[in-house]
Amino acid sequence: MNLASLDLNLVVALRALLQERNVTRAGQRIGLSQPAMSAALARLRRHFDDDLLARVGGGYELTALGQALLDRTTTACDLLERVFATQAEFDPSREEHEFTLIASDYAVAVFGAELARAVQTEAPGIRLRFKQVPNEIIDSTGSLLSTVDGLLLPHGIIRGFPTVELYQDSWVFLVADDNPEVGEQLTLDDLARLSWVTYQRAYDAPAARQIATLGIEPRVAVSVDSFQLMPLLVAGTRRVALLQRRLADELDGLAHVRVMEPPYDAVPIQQALWWHPVHMHDAAHMWLRETTARVAEAVEAGRPTISGQPS
Repeated sequence: MNLASLDLNLVVALRALLQERNVTRAGQRIGLSQPAMSAALARLRRHFDDDLLARVGGGYELTALGQALLDRTTTACDLLERVFATQAEFDPSREEHEFTLIASDYAVAVFGAELARAVQTEAPGIRLRFKQVPNEIIDSTGSLLSTVDGLLLPHGIIRGFPTVELYQDSWVFLVADDNPEVGEQLTLDDLARLSWVTYQRAYDAPAARQIATLGIEPRVAVSVDSFQLMPLLVAGTRRVALLQRRLADELDGLAHVRVMEPPYDAVPIQQALWWHPVHMHDAAHMWLRETTARVAEAVEAGRPTISGQPS
């Protein structure tokens, strides 16, 4: 397909039509009259040799191809907007800009909060938006990364994209203070016998794979989409949970739990900022990468970040 032969305005029209499923509303959304929007739909139907929108009763529904194009068109428009928003120069002290990062609540608590403090001091016009890690991150990494500024995720889950190395962490286990089934030291038998509280996504995949190689199949009693809730779900029960040490330190005192060392040599955590090569020469993104590296140095050393610089 030769892009030079395409009218890229049709991509915007296609997104509006697929999302609104109504010619009039789609036109109003992008500032086109109803006749102009109808003409755009006719061109799109000829191009794809498909109705895209099929009348059903008093409204329209997407055809199978229209449904397939919905997510792709949204991604394409997001990427195009980022392409044309790329800057040659970036002054963080004067710019109004928003960075979007995909991150778990663990990454936001341990690193994102420190990054936000540095940004507030150094670049008061910069906004940070954190989005939860979606289930499809492994299967659609490229598409997702192309529409955001970065992904905070450890090594061992995705690969093939540039990174800014951030900090190291390790795994610990949580059990209730009053759990009578666990002694002074946690054992492999304890892990096989106790029921588990787990994070329901693939975030801890390397740690889960290691546990499986030990012949342990966790009996999951509770799964939750938040690392920070796990201590509360362990307290007062006979359950066990796997948590990052830095987050366990942050949440110390939140719940009546004991932090215990793994009864094996647990794989380490190397946290990184993953980003798409499309951002390589964008001045704003270069500043973001430099700032995350600087803040990560402070986090790794256990120092607070003051005025955007490690103190």
